[in-house]
Amino acid sequence: MSAVTKPSLALLLVCLLAAPAQAQNAGQIARVRAGASCPGCNLFQGDFSGIETRGQNLSGARIRQADLSLAAMNRTRFTNADLRDVEAYGGVFSSSNFSGANLTNSSWVGAYLEGSNFSGATLSGANFSGAQLARATGLTQRQLNTACGDASTTLPGRLTIPAC
Repeated sequence: MSAVTKPSLALLLVCLLAAPAQAQNAGQIARVRAGASCPGCNLFQGDFSGIETRGQNLSGARIRQADLSLAAMNRTRFTNADLRDVEAYGGVFSSSNFSGANLTNSSWVGAYLEGSNFSGATLSGANFSGAQLARATGLTQRQLNTACGDASTTLPGRLTIPAC
């Protein structure tokens, strides 16, 4: 191998390793921001803060590290979606479906989640401080033991949540 190709090969290798494996899809993000459904879409790190939509289907979507702060996304299907590391401060997600979704290390501080379904959802490290979940369904004590909240978190029945 010549001296000219060795640096080129090394540069190519560095670029490939530094590139994200699955970058966001700007077109899909724009469609969701406009209110369209997008099941299975790549919405990685999308900015959905402050949007107002209803009844979207985002099942199986990769929404990881997205900003859903102050969004109103009522009756949205997040079934089996990747919601890891999402910021959803103050969002309104009433009657949404989070069944089978991965909410690991996400933040739902002050979120309104009444009537939402969490059957089989992964809540490890999720912060529900001040969140309203009193009429949520599918929540188990085992799920909540892996999440955290505070004294103002409302939960159904006799369920409890560890303090953050």
